[in-house]
This record gives sequence, C-alpha cells and structure tokens, in this order.
Amino acid sequence: MQSTGELKRARILDPVDRVTEVIFGLLMAMTFTGTISVATAGEEAERTMMIAALGCNLAWGLADAVMYLLRTLIERTRNRTLRASLCDAADAATGQGIIAQALPPRLAAAAGPEELESLRRRLIKYSAMPLQPLLGWDDFKGAIGVFLLVVLSTFPLVVPFLLLEQTALAVRLSNLVGLGVLFIAGWVLAKYAGAKPWQGGLAMAVTGAVLITAIIALGG
Repeated sequence: MQSTGELKRARILDPVDRVTEVIFGLLMAMTFTGTISVATAGEEAERTMMIAALGCNLAWGLADAVMYLLRTLIERTRNRTLRASLCDAADAATGQGIIAQALPPRLAAAAGPEELESLRRRLIKYSAMPLQPLLGWDDFKGAIGVFLLVVLSTFPLVVPFLLLEQTALAVRLSNLVGLGVLFIAGWVLAKYAGAKPWQGGLAMAVTGAVLITAIIALGG
C-alpha cells in the first residue's frame, strides 16, 4: 500500500489539475495582452498592461491556492465523517450502503455485495490507523505549487514585450506563444486521457482562441 505522503504527492501533481491551472493563468493573461492593441499603444500602455496582467494572475493564483487548501480540508473532513459512519454502522448491510453512496454511481452499480463487503472490511481495518492532521505541510506545498503555476504561466506571454519595441508585433507574437502553450496543454491532457494528442492540442488552441475573443468582446 502507498504511504500517505505518496498519495498526497500524487494528488498535488495530478496532470489534469495542474495543466488546468496553467490554462486558466494563460487565458487570463492573454485577455490583457490581447487588449493592448485595442485600447492603446505605447511603452507606457504596455507597462501598464503587463503590470495589470501580472497583478491579476497574482490575485488569481492566491485565490486558487486558498481554494486548493479549502478543497483539501473539505475532502479530508468528509473522509473522516465517512470513516466514523462506517465504523458506527449497525451491520454489514448498512456499511455497504455507506460505501455504495460514496462511490461514483457507475462504480457502485458495477460492484456487487461481495466487493462492497470486502471493501468495507478493508476500510474498517484501515480505520485503526492514526488520523492525519486536517492540513499538513504537504498540503501547503501543494497550494504554493498551484500559486506558482498560475503566476508563472504569465511570463511566456510577457517575453515578446520585453524583447521587441513594436507593440503590434509583440502582441501577435505573444498571442502565438500563448496559443502554442495551449496546444501543448491540450496535447498533455489528451495523452493523459488516452486520446489523440494532436487533436487535443488543436482543440485546446482553438477553444482558447475563441474564449479569449469572447472575453475581450464582453469587456473582460
């Protein structure tokens, strides 16, 4: 059986969650860089927009990190409650019902009484182990990782503005970089899901472009 620390690290590094954080950060930053050519041009405008994009991602990263901790706390509290309910169950059938309710519907429907009973016995045996603290250092490291992923996703979009003096060219190159990163993110997600990576990458890039256009059009 995997140790508690290994299970935590697996959750922190979950590909879907982590790639999603990068996508969110990219989309937010690209809405700012995309409005540079619409609002105004000039060195001062660029600086203002870059500061605004970074500040927005800092705020989003902080909020997302706090939500990560809250989500972890809720999940752990729910697991404690289910564990107590399972141990206090009057009979085996009641315990099996508790497990069936906690499982995803398809999995619960596929599991028969024997599987549920085997799982119930294992969970009761596992319940004799000491309880984890509500939040530990690994959880805070995960929150820091979430924060950094969101914030660092801004910097690839900023590089063209640091290297080029022409605002219009910098905007186009920044958008291309953003779409390229979105393509890579879609590629990773599709590969993780077992789909065709190039299709996932293309779909993510197109979806990102449509979302950014819609957000800018709506004044976001």
